[in-house]
Amino acid sequence: MVKLSKFDVIIAGAGAAGLYCALLLDPGLKTLLLSKTRLKECNSYLAQGGITTVSREDKLSFMRDTLLAGQEENDPAAVELLAEKAPETIARLIEFGMPFSGENGRIAYTKEGAHSKRRIAYAKDETGKHLVETLLAQLAEHRNVTVWEQSALLDILREPEGQNPACLGALVQKEGRLLRVAAAKTVLACGGIGGLFRETTNAAGLTGDAIAIAFKHGIALKDLDHIQFHPTSLYAPEAGRRFLLSESLRGEGARLLNAQKKRFVDELQPRDAVCAAIKEELKKFPRLPYVYLDISHLEANWLRERFPMIHRRCLDEGYDMTKDPIPVIPSQHYHMGGLQIDLAGRTSLANLYAIGEAACSGAHGANRLASNSLLEALVFAAQAAQDINGGMAPAPPPPPRQSAPDKELTDASLRARLVQSLLSGGNGGIADELCDY
Repeated sequence: MVKLSKFDVIIAGAGAAGLYCALLLDPGLKTLLLSKTRLKECNSYLAQGGITTVSREDKLSFMRDTLLAGQEENDPAAVELLAEKAPETIARLIEFGMPFSGENGRIAYTKEGAHSKRRIAYAKDETGKHLVETLLAQLAEHRNVTVWEQSALLDILREPEGQNPACLGALVQKEGRLLRVAAAKTVLACGGIGGLFRETTNAAGLTGDAIAIAFKHGIALKDLDHIQFHPTSLYAPEAGRRFLLSESLRGEGARLLNAQKKRFVDELQPRDAVCAAIKEELKKFPRLPYVYLDISHLEANWLRERFPMIHRRCLDEGYDMTKDPIPVIPSQHYHMGGLQIDLAGRTSLANLYAIGEAACSGAHGANRLASNSLLEALVFAAQAAQDINGGMAPAPPPPPRQSAPDKELTDASLRARLVQSLLSGGNGGIADELCDY
């Protein structure tokens, strides 16, 4: 066992959340960024669809869509935070050089399932690839960040039992050696659980590492049973990672057809509803283990330009999406559960943060709204970085609001009122109260 020099911050995970957090940390902080695999082999790199944008005028509509998709199990404060921080997040990505699709300096937007309008910024059909490459290009300028590739987080270091519990760093496996790495703050950004499933759109390395570590140390977890399946992954008879057919295909007009080549569902319902409809069709026609996704009715040249990567991959598998319906099946895609965090990304263990798919902020509820994953990863990465920059110690909680006894609101009643008002089309004056919630 080797004892290394102390770092100020350890970030375990080099996907969108981990990279963005590293970039926003104070350049005076000595930071270690761990990648379980090689860089660019993260799950964020596989993202196709896009990043949700939210204008000031669209805020309530976005929150309502997110709550409906999440079956109203969302934390409204986390949803509000996404809405508030989305404009500055997109602006910062543009400053970093993110090549969003569009013309004449204007971003193009697409629509995906359960969104009430076109609000998703994208980079062709490889948004995640372009995002990760953009963040890595920025990281090259940050000399305070040390990157260890193919270095796995095995455990966290913490105070012995009986003392004030706090995270003290990480136990890392690097090049066959076990290393104890001390740090004042540790951030878990090591992804979800997709690699544990027979059929998943996720990278194989996503094996719930953060959840296992949290369970061992009694760190609060939340919503572990909230697992999302994506309706349209390319069918293959063998087990393994499935190729995702982006929801933006359906947003642009792709139709789902059953064994009789008949449309059977509104393709732009929330993902869980579409998956359930597909499951029912598979029961009706048991000889066919898939349904079809058909976008061949759209203009061929436009399809090849809009979805170049998907078009090439489908050709490799023997399907021309400009002519052929494509066999698809639902596959595990995202985990809404994880380490329970507050709005600063803090877990229940002092000095330990969680962001990205390893965390459960409550923003997604029981079913994530399409393209909210990258937005949430970036927003909470920035929140964690800001909290760490604020003095290398968690900020004290704000004082309770002063109000007359008959106007006091419990957390539960405030949440219920906000959900009810948003779903009915207005904010009922609750949005201002939420800012102090």
